[in-house]
Amino acid sequence: MRTGFKRHKADRKLLKVCGATTKADVELLAGAGADLVGLWHGVADGPAEVSVDEVTTLAEAARATGRLEPTLVTFLSDVDTLRQIIERTGISWIQLHAYQMPGVIAALRQSVSTDLTIVKVLHLKNGKCLERPLIKAYERAGVDVFLLDVVTASGQIGSTGQRLQASDVANVVPTFSKPFLLAGGISAHNSADYETVVQHPQFHGIDVDTGARNHSGRFERKNITDISRGWRTARYVEVA
Repeated sequence: MRTGFKRHKADRKLLKVCGATTKADVELLAGAGADLVGLWHGVADGPAEVSVDEVTTLAEAARATGRLEPTLVTFLSDVDTLRQIIERTGISWIQLHAYQMPGVIAALRQSVSTDLTIVKVLHLKNGKCLERPLIKAYERAGVDVFLLDVVTASGQIGSTGQRLQASDVANVVPTFSKPFLLAGGISAHNSADYETVVQHPQFHGIDVDTGARNHSGRFERKNITDISRGWRTARYVEVA
């Protein structure tokens, strides 16, 4: 089992921004303080869906900045397809954002020969973690990082803009031993609402999409820098 994940210093929190579709997006995120850029592929009807060729191009652009780690964000669960995408794009971070089972993670670990960081989303609906019974199996299978996100009443997952309650996060975090990222309605102004979450030793950073955009749906540099500042993520802290 080869993991590419290297635990950062406890005070180095990551800012991941999802949904880049152009090189201009990538360059803006690199300049605005992001650490990781999410590239959507295999997200049915996703507004930021890109082809494998585009993932390859955008991943190269992200690495060329010297600041951004490209991350494949996907609903796909076919291991051979995922392996081929990883090999073709050179991606070393993958976020399994749907309801992929632990067996997918285990098989992916076995099939990929390069170092790979696997992020598995845990979905919270009405305050309850839908994957709670599977968490230990995910850890045994080789998950490196969990990402906590909201499921809407209609079942939508990913980039919902809806907030998690800090109390719900606090309820699920003790069930796993891996680092975690927080998603769901993150803004520059609500870090204080998650004070106990931020202080948790396994808290590793935040994942944003909606909050990083303006009213036209485009990435807004000020939004991103303000989020980085408000949550004191890695690159803000290092240059402050």
